[in-house]
Amino acid sequence: MISASLLSMTIFLPLAAAAVILLFIPKENVLFVKYAGLGGTFITFFFSLFLYFGYDSAAGGFQFHQKIQWIPNLDISYHIGIDGLSLLLILLTTFLTPLALLGTWNSIQVRIKEYTIMVLLLEVGMLGVFASLDLFLFYIFWEAMLIPMYFIIGLWGGPNRIYAAVKFFIYTLSGSLLMLVAILSLGYFASTLPQGHYTSNLLELYRIAPMIPPDWQMWMFLAFGLSFAIKVPLWPFHTWLPDAHVEAPTAGSVLLAGVLLKMGTYGFIRFNIPLFTDAALRAVPYVCTLAVIGILYGALVAMVQTDIKKLVAYSSVSHMGFVVLGIFSMTEEGMQGAVIQMINHGLSTGALFLLVGMIYDRTHTRLISDYGGVAKLMPVFAACFLIVSLSSIGLPGLNGFIGEFMILFGAFQSPFLGTHAYTVFAALGIILSAVYMLWMYQRVMVGPVRQNALYGGHHLNDLSRREICVLVPVLIFIVWIGVYPKTFLRLSAPLAKQTIERVESIKMGEKINFTELRNVR
Repeated sequence: MISASLLSMTIFLPLAAAAVILLFIPKENVLFVKYAGLGGTFITFFFSLFLYFGYDSAAGGFQFHQKIQWIPNLDISYHIGIDGLSLLLILLTTFLTPLALLGTWNSIQVRIKEYTIMVLLLEVGMLGVFASLDLFLFYIFWEAMLIPMYFIIGLWGGPNRIYAAVKFFIYTLSGSLLMLVAILSLGYFASTLPQGHYTSNLLELYRIAPMIPPDWQMWMFLAFGLSFAIKVPLWPFHTWLPDAHVEAPTAGSVLLAGVLLKMGTYGFIRFNIPLFTDAALRAVPYVCTLAVIGILYGALVAMVQTDIKKLVAYSSVSHMGFVVLGIFSMTEEGMQGAVIQMINHGLSTGALFLLVGMIYDRTHTRLISDYGGVAKLMPVFAACFLIVSLSSIGLPGLNGFIGEFMILFGAFQSPFLGTHAYTVFAALGIILSAVYMLWMYQRVMVGPVRQNALYGGHHLNDLSRREICVLVPVLIFIVWIGVYPKTFLRLSAPLAKQTIERVESIKMGEKINFTELRNVR
């Protein structure tokens, strides 16, 4: 019973913590609110570790199943379970959320009770998305996650927070409504099969997916894919991201970059490729072209930014393009690289946003031109910033290298791309990332100390013990993944192998005639 409920407990523990804060802790008791919120996220992380140690990576597949009938007539249920991909992203979520709260301990000065509750509710939505095995349940968690992030940006963000929050909400909602139509269409198609019935059970839909006619597949692939492309964000659906990042408070930026963007790439792996494999194969060159454009565009635009936070935001557009390229290379190496790069990006970019927030709290500026010689005043901060920057550009020995290498290797040998041009242009994006990150680091950290009104003549305090405690766990994983990635790759290996085997069977023409399938159960 405990094992069956462990995943549900992990998902809803932040909701319980939010309820305790809402009902029993007065908003005037700010310190107690903070400790309760932080405690709720740490307990959630503790429970997620039981999932990690209890998951049988050798067996693979979905584990920790729990299914409770919800709307029996439509075969809609509370159905959850995790495989290696889900487990990695759940661990990333539960790891980053307490760090985001602790890293912004003194940053939020107003409505702290409401802010803490919103972060906890956001964590519930994120965890639910990665654990859902019912499409209707997935959609509810997907939409529920929008509400707290909208308020986090809109209430605690920068000067243009309302514009950024509304833009984020409209973009994401527009795409997800198309996904809802596709979910309903899938359920209807299941009901048209002989002895079939309406269902939103993902495992059942996997079984009948080969029966979906090619034209239906393409339309549903586009409906799901647009929603996920906006969330990634894949060029040219990226324009909401820089505004949201720049205006969001630090914790919002950390969770947005660290976890929310991964929902799009997770959706491609979980839904688009296994459900609409034939359509996915036809879409490979188009999606990979958009991914490579995003890699180069994000890098070039990041290079000319004057705002550090905006530079990191555009770097996310570039790095997430690598993940999409790895997924649609349709090779085991590319898929494995994409999964590990999701984790890498969450750690590296999340840490960058934390570091930018820490120095902004001291200087109240993010303009690169306002800085100079920070390393002389804050040596520990500069050292941490350098390590994270090097991990972001893929230095061998740090986490970014293994993901990008596997993605490029997978794209290079992909039989579906037909050319090495994708790999060549993507590799150019790595060079550009080194240019904009190291150039930014040079202007901010080295050289003479800027004698301006912001901090000239005043000693900037280096990282506090609290801030060091926030960064050290991230730095440990940055090195750990770079040196011994097998710890994490073994979790996603069965999924990558199974997905590519399915793709290759479709490529080889080993699919049953659609008409025959519709005439048998």
